[in-house]
Amino acid sequence: MRVLLIFCILYLMAPIGYSQLAGPPGPKGDKGDPGHPGSPGPPGQPGQPGRPGIPGAPGQKGDIGVPGAPGPYAMCTEDIQWLSSLKKNLAKLELAINYDFVRTAGPKFFVSNKEKGNFSRAVEFCSQRGLELALPQSEEENNILTQVFKNLYQWINVSNKKAEGNFEVDMKNRPLTFTKWAEGQPDRSIQDTGCTMLSENGVWHVTQECFLNAYIICQI
Repeated sequence: MRVLLIFCILYLMAPIGYSQLAGPPGPKGDKGDPGHPGSPGPPGQPGQPGRPGIPGAPGQKGDIGVPGAPGPYAMCTEDIQWLSSLKKNLAKLELAINYDFVRTAGPKFFVSNKEKGNFSRAVEFCSQRGLELALPQSEEENNILTQVFKNLYQWINVSNKKAEGNFEVDMKNRPLTFTKWAEGQPDRSIQDTGCTMLSENGVWHVTQECFLNAYIICQI
């Protein structure tokens, strides 16, 4: 009976929990081996751009070289021709300003002191000044020369000797490149000397009366 009683007591004590209480913690165990590395994670979002940096100091200025001498100026054919033409026109202008009347016709200048004289006087007046008696060489020049002294006759530089050129050359025996003869002119009946006038209406006439006074106009 006593043994049975002890067994019952022990049996009843078990549910009460005296035998289930946790004991004090044991000592810390050794560190385990490291595990295998895991797979890389997905890339992260890009970060915000950083602030602009401070500008760097300016570099050192290099030495300035000595400028070289200018090279020679190469003149082309057009430049030479232009300068030559300019010099000629300036020389003509210097001569023209010495006269009372000047009229331009392209590169040509017609000049006059508004004097009259016979044909010989007209030729002499111009030649003494290094000029020639006026001779239009185009319709434009003929019109301009006609308007210089309107309604008046002028001597022009056509050969005054039929025997030398039949009134088809100028006073230096150069063939005429332009003519404005009136009807029936030049007068073929003139046998020797005849002088040519530019009439008031712009046509040319040969006359034997070379002593007549007409306006003297030279050309440059």
